[in-house]
This record gives sequence, C-alpha cells and structure tokens, in this order.
Amino acid sequence: QVQLVESGGDSVQTGGSLRLSCKASTYIASYYCMGWFRQAPGKEREPVAFFSSDGTTTYADSVKERFTISKDPAKMLLYLQMNNLEPEDTARYYCAADPGTCPPYRLLGHHPFDYWGQGTQVTVSS
Repeated sequence: QVQLVESGGDSVQTGGSLRLSCKASTYIASYYCMGWFRQAPGKEREPVAFFSSDGTTTYADSVKERFTISKDPAKMLLYLQMNNLEPEDTARYYCAADPGTCPPYRLLGHHPFDYWGQGTQVTVSS
C-alpha cells in the first residue's frame, strides 16, 4: 500500500509561482505512472502532468511552458513547479500513482489509479 501526501498549495496572485510536493510512503518504482491531477469546483478532474514508466512526461496543453513535473526517487518525492500562475489554475491538486505505463493523455482522466493523495489547494487571484 502506498500513501501519498501533497503539500505546497497556497494563495498567490496572478503571475506568481508555487512548487507542489508529493511525498510517497514507500519507494515508487520507475515503472509506475505518476503525476498530478487538479479539480476545480464544478469541473471535472483534469490530468495536469505525468511521468510515464519510460521517463517521458505529458502535460495538459493549458500548462505547457508554465508547469514542470520532476521527481526525486531517493527521497520518494514528486514535484510540480508552477510558474506564471493564472486564475484558471485555481483548483485542488492531487498526486496519483499506478503501476504500469501511463495511458495517452486523453485517457488519463479515466484511468483507475491505485493510489491518490488528499490534495492541496491552489488559489490564484487576479
């Protein structure tokens, strides 16, 4: 059983930056699909950024060039660096992990991830 705990959410103004962290309770093998979702009130959960088992990354079009996913396997940490934040980025951000290759981006939202964190809130004001 893997437990995931997110941190780093905060309230910032437009153009600001935040770095989210996801701490795993145990080592997560490189073959896992692992990354970040977000969900805003009244909206569907949206895949944001993911590492696939081959090390490749996938980003939502809305965050490309602004967000960067990274990881430190030795410390069992996954990060999401978010720059140039916009009000549309306001959401609760969740870390998720699942053994195996990530599906294509269009299928991530329907993929049954085994492990989820409780989320961390990001609020961006104009």
